[in-house]
Amino acid sequence: MMDHGRPSWASNDEEDDDDRTPLLSPSEPSSQVPAWIARRLYVSHFLSTWNSRVFEFGAVLYLAQIFPGTLLLMSVYALTRGLAAILFAPVVGQYVDTGNRLQVVRVSIVSQRLVVAASCGIFYGLAVGLPLGHGGDTGMLVLLCFLACIEKLASIMNMVAVEKDWVSILNLTRSQEPPFMTFQVVVVAAKNHPALMTMNAQMRRIDLFCNLFGPLSIAMVDGFSTKVSILVNLAMNVASVVVEYFAIARVYNEVPQLREPKGGQHPGPVDMHTGRIGLWRLIQGLSSKTAEDFRVYFRHRAFLASFAGALLYFTVLSFASQMVTYLLSVGYSAAQVGLARTLSVAFEVLSTWVAPWLMGRVGPVRAGLWLSSWQLTTLVAGATLFWMFNDRPVVSASSLMAGTILSRLGLRGFDLCVQIIVQEEVEAEMRGAFSSVEAAWQNAFELLSFASTIVFSRPEQFKWPSLISVAAVASAWAAYTVFVYIRRGHLLHALRRPAWGPW
Repeated sequence: MMDHGRPSWASNDEEDDDDRTPLLSPSEPSSQVPAWIARRLYVSHFLSTWNSRVFEFGAVLYLAQIFPGTLLLMSVYALTRGLAAILFAPVVGQYVDTGNRLQVVRVSIVSQRLVVAASCGIFYGLAVGLPLGHGGDTGMLVLLCFLACIEKLASIMNMVAVEKDWVSILNLTRSQEPPFMTFQVVVVAAKNHPALMTMNAQMRRIDLFCNLFGPLSIAMVDGFSTKVSILVNLAMNVASVVVEYFAIARVYNEVPQLREPKGGQHPGPVDMHTGRIGLWRLIQGLSSKTAEDFRVYFRHRAFLASFAGALLYFTVLSFASQMVTYLLSVGYSAAQVGLARTLSVAFEVLSTWVAPWLMGRVGPVRAGLWLSSWQLTTLVAGATLFWMFNDRPVVSASSLMAGTILSRLGLRGFDLCVQIIVQEEVEAEMRGAFSSVEAAWQNAFELLSFASTIVFSRPEQFKWPSLISVAAVASAWAAYTVFVYIRRGHLLHALRRPAWGPW
């Protein structure tokens, strides 16, 4: 139970010292998720992530081609999408926490596919030049922004439900009672979950693959024809919905624990079945529940770890649009930037093996501190050289780029550690609310990163957004360091050989 006298993350119980309980011990058997269940979950997650990334990047390309010569429409579109995530992600979390698990995921799948199909239809109509008039074009753009908000919220719903809830439940062991193939849940808090680490790492590899090749694939088609690109996007979206829909249903049907009600499950904040509650009272109820979700988030024992992870979204040092634009402005070619981005992704993929190995040796709390320190150290080194050689743009940009590439190992590894901590410590009945509030903070900090390059928009001013980004990473490291100190009671200790094997 949560102590209302002080935040629960302020406890310092000896039993919480994960320094003494590595996740992986050779003396204990590893639990493994059955391959056919994992495959179906991976297929559903891949299709959902792939379609989301392709449409997210494709929408930017379509707007740029249909309305050339202005960044305003693209910026409004992205801003509206981000604000929707900030404002309504807690409501999504409430639905994830109180709804049937299969229904929640199916709603996220179907709503994503429907709004993407509708958006592609609108984009195609605009691309072929339907005579809508100025008012008609404005109306279509407003509708596109509205659909983008729904798509973003559905994407968050799918991510929270699958990555934070289903993966935690699917930490399974095979029953030894022949001839039946039954499964039973391993308690996540037991802190001996190589299967959980394996699934998290595999899901992250799927994310990285989709982040790299999804935008690249649709960009190549768009280079040939924007109209063809829109139709390809629509076709992929429609073709995948059936496979995704039934793959996740098979997982649900194979695992009885997914059909069990969540502890503390309760109806929504407003009794909707009476039919006599006005819109104002509905808004009040949702606002009250959202405020309560934020209060619980800030008081939760995993708050500092989660918030530190969210802070890392406040950065322009990520080979996203801002940094790519800067590198091109100082003389790098598109091919060179593409090569650097690919190398960056390679380090991110490497982290999906490094982080589980490190967590298996020292536990997720200490591993997170080590990986966060690596990220901060490499970025500080790159940023220092960037400022030292500021009068030589190519040299300074190369230094910053090298530091950014190396830092991705720490960034993605730290993210995996935080994900394990949240999965282990957030109660099942509030996992959706906690993770959706976390997603809201992530989107808020991402919008702030765009604001930094709006204020400092010229290439020669990029040093200021980069400095702000390093400061954000340092703040995340400081917040996580406080979390580690509260949890373990110390940060450093004498190196010692673990009882179960070599250091």
